[in-house]
Amino acid sequence: MSAFSAFRGVGGDETLVDALKQVIDPELNINIVDLGLVYDVKRSEENQAKVNVSMTLTSPACPAGPQIITQAKMALERLDDVDEASIQLTMSPPWSPELMTDDARDELGIF
Repeated sequence: MSAFSAFRGVGGDETLVDALKQVIDPELNINIVDLGLVYDVKRSEENQAKVNVSMTLTSPACPAGPQIITQAKMALERLDDVDEASIQLTMSPPWSPELMTDDARDELGIF
């Protein structure tokens, strides 16, 4: 299973994924999970109250990047069972429209 498939309904901690779905990319008006920006989200093995997220942005120079990262961290830390969320930004693999859900692509008119 690829890191991307967990966010298309194939496993993953649904509580964490649902929290991240509350974060909306302000330029595209689509949540960061459906947009394909979230590569991995999991609880630390040593401390289940700590969450680690690996994610990307639509481009390395995305002007909304700091806002999206801050909102992702805050969305997770609002959960009762999460004390700390760590967001790791990666550009590898780079984001592409193929990472989006079908609904997100339809909403943007990408076929």
